[in-house]
Amino acid sequence: MQLISIARNAIPSGANVGVFKGYDGEFLRYAHWNATVGPRRGTVCIFTGRTEYIEKYFETVADLRRRGFTVAIFDWRGQGGSFRSAVDRRKGHIDDFSEYDQDISNFMREIVLPDCPPPYAVLAHSMGGHIFLRNATSSGSWFEKAALVAPMVDLDPNILQYPANVVWAYAAAAKLFGFAESYVRGGSPTGGMIGEFETNILTSDRERHQRNFMLEEAARDLLIGSPTIGWLNAALRSIAKINHPDFFSTIKIPTLIFAAGQDVIVPSRSVEDYAARLKSGTGILLPDAKHEILQETDDIRTRFWAAFDAYFGIEEEQSAA
Repeated sequence: MQLISIARNAIPSGANVGVFKGYDGEFLRYAHWNATVGPRRGTVCIFTGRTEYIEKYFETVADLRRRGFTVAIFDWRGQGGSFRSAVDRRKGHIDDFSEYDQDISNFMREIVLPDCPPPYAVLAHSMGGHIFLRNATSSGSWFEKAALVAPMVDLDPNILQYPANVVWAYAAAAKLFGFAESYVRGGSPTGGMIGEFETNILTSDRERHQRNFMLEEAARDLLIGSPTIGWLNAALRSIAKINHPDFFSTIKIPTLIFAAGQDVIVPSRSVEDYAARLKSGTGILLPDAKHEILQETDDIRTRFWAAFDAYFGIEEEQSAA
């Protein structure tokens, strides 16, 4: 399966693209690139957010390659160029987040370990950050470090529309009565699309918003809409899991966590509190950033990359050289 290119979002050179089998044998799309400069620092695995796809991360791929990293990325099941279980391809349905866990295992075994150099690190956004946290407790984890961007450790009450306990009860009951693959209340096939810049809640950068809007127009088959009731039920159960008091002590991987101060999807206070509770965590607040920090203004992204470089020791290595 090929990648989609537009004039303002060209495919980075040297892409290796293909599919691998997920935990159930269904095909998931991946891509990886070698570093463009030395010294070679290993591999960063990008875990994207809900509704996202590989093409949206071309700029970030280039940023990482310039820092000496090989980059590996794949589309979660239910979105992008990967398998979709729902009859309506726009629904991006899933029954349980453990499905994502198993797909990561296959991605690492089938693609990353054979083809990409160690050591391995993670750069993850939103739902991708949440899924990393689920997989950071294993004693046999592949990853040595991680940077999480507005990880989905909670959902804003305005997004849920009702208190979390009410939504949880609603989602559980709806799933029980056979509505798991129905859109959430008020959801639609276009609910996951970007929309106009003035009303968007993802980025304050007009140019990157326009680029992503044009990418959506060119890549309609990669898009998904609003969550299903089943996905929401699975997300709420998983959020409860990673917020259990006993969970925090199980995460040993050094993790840099960025909170977006203008985020109306994942509350920045929840992200900051989560980072503070991790013994191996370091939290940074970008007060003027919206949810998609990696799609933000040059100024915000410069601050992000400065913190990333310091955390991964890139500045020190460059100074020593």
